[in-house]
Amino acid sequence: MTIFQAIILGIVQGLTEFLPVSSSAHLTLVGKAMGLISPEHPEAWTAFIAVIQLGTLLAVLIYFAQDIVQISTAFLRENIRERKQWHTQSQESRMGWYVIIGTVPIVTIGLALKKIIESNITKNVTIIAWTLIILALVLFIAERLSKQQRGLQEITWRDALIIGVAQTLALFPGASRSGTTITAGLFIGLKRDVAARFSFLLSIPAVLASGLLQLKQSLEFMNTQDMTTLLVATVVSGISGYAAIALLLRYLQTHSTAVFVIYRIALGIALLTIWKTLL
Repeated sequence: MTIFQAIILGIVQGLTEFLPVSSSAHLTLVGKAMGLISPEHPEAWTAFIAVIQLGTLLAVLIYFAQDIVQISTAFLRENIRERKQWHTQSQESRMGWYVIIGTVPIVTIGLALKKIIESNITKNVTIIAWTLIILALVLFIAERLSKQQRGLQEITWRDALIIGVAQTLALFPGASRSGTTITAGLFIGLKRDVAARFSFLLSIPAVLASGLLQLKQSLEFMNTQDMTTLLVATVVSGISGYAAIALLLRYLQTHSTAVFVIYRIALGIALLTIWKTLL
C-alpha cells in the first residue's frame, strides 16, 4: 500500500463512517479496486479497517468532548461516589448506562462471529450489494413510519438496547453502523439528528474495543512501511470523519435520509450489474 492509497482509504473511511452508507463496504470496494485485499488473508483487511476506525473514533471524542466529559463525570460521581439509585440519577449518568447497555449486543455477537466477520464472506461484493439495497429499503420505511418527536433526554434503557441490537448488523459490510442505529432510532420515534447523535456516542466503546483488539493482529501482516501507511490512513480518517459528523448532524436537522436511501440502492444495483465488468 502506498501513501497515496492510504490517504484515499482514510478519506473514504472518515466520510462514510458516519454517513448511513457503510464505511466497511466502501473501504472493501476501494480496497478490491486497488488490489489490496488478499484472498488468502482476508482477516488482514478486516484488521486494517478496524484499526483506521480509531481515527474516526478520535473525531467523535473531539466533536463530543463536552458531552463525553459531562456523561463520564456524572456517571462516576452518581454510581461510585454517591451510589444513587437508578430513578434518582441525572440524565447524564443514565446516558452512561445507555451506552453500556447498547454496547453489550455488539460485543457479544462480535466475539461469537469473529471468524465469519474476518472471512471472505464479508468481502463478497454480491452480499455487500444486497445488504446496501435491503437496508436502504428498511431505512426508507423507518422514515415513513417515524413520528420523530423524541429528544435525547427522552431516551430510555429499552431504546438503548434496541439501538444496540441494531448496531450488531454493522458487523457486516453494506449495513453501516450509523445507518442501522439511525434506522432503529427512527423506528422508536427519535428525531433524526438525535438518533444520529446517540449513534455516534454509542460507537465509542465498540470502535475502541474492535480497533485495539485488531491492532495486535494487524501488526502480524505489516512491515515498517505498512505501519506508516496505516498511521497515515488513520490520521486522515480522523480529519475527514470530524467533517462528516458536523455535516450530517446539521443536514439531518432539516432534511430526511432520502438521499442516502437513493445512493445505497443505486450503488447496490451498480455493483450487481457492472462491478465485474469494471474489474
